[in-house]
Amino acid sequence: MLLNNNEIVLFQGDSVTDCGRDYSDPASLGNGYANLIASRLGYLYPEKKLTFYNRGISGNRVVNLQNRWEEDCLALKPTWVSILIGINDTWRRFDNNEETSVENYEAGYREILERTKERLGAKLILMEPFVLPTPEDRLTWRSDLDPKIQVVRKLAKEFDALLVPLDGLFAGAVSQADAAYWAPDGVHPSAAGHALMAEAWLHAVKAL
Repeated sequence: MLLNNNEIVLFQGDSVTDCGRDYSDPASLGNGYANLIASRLGYLYPEKKLTFYNRGISGNRVVNLQNRWEEDCLALKPTWVSILIGINDTWRRFDNNEETSVENYEAGYREILERTKERLGAKLILMEPFVLPTPEDRLTWRSDLDPKIQVVRKLAKEFDALLVPLDGLFAGAVSQADAAYWAPDGVHPSAAGHALMAEAWLHAVKAL
């Protein structure tokens, strides 16, 4: 297991990470993959005394993370930072005509990773943004999202981060059950979808 005693793990991202957390409670983890991960690790490794924070905020894009990174990441002094961001950088292009270019997405993402490494020296876990083909119009998002997924893979290698390959994992899962089973709107995972994400994350840190 890659997490040592007394480590602090921060989950960052958008609504998929947020998942109904209570903003008035700094310890709230929401009802999704972050809570599943913390619960599982707390059960498996009670002696490690791990601390978990969730600072995902629904609707966020990379630029939002940049704007709140000091307060919602650096000030918490995590030793591990897990990031899932990108689907809204694609979604806003299609529902609000607000495009985030691949170049701006990469520049913004790189900037928060650089700040994290320079200020904290924290270890990084990058989770691929993903979209499932339900409803069918989600298929048109691939042309925008796919290059951003490539950016995440590139940055994971550049910053020696662990990569959780969610887009590919969900694509494989669709061969077992319909896309809507894993994410009813193609973006927000079902309970089973969150379990898939949590297991992939736990495998990445060698906890399973």
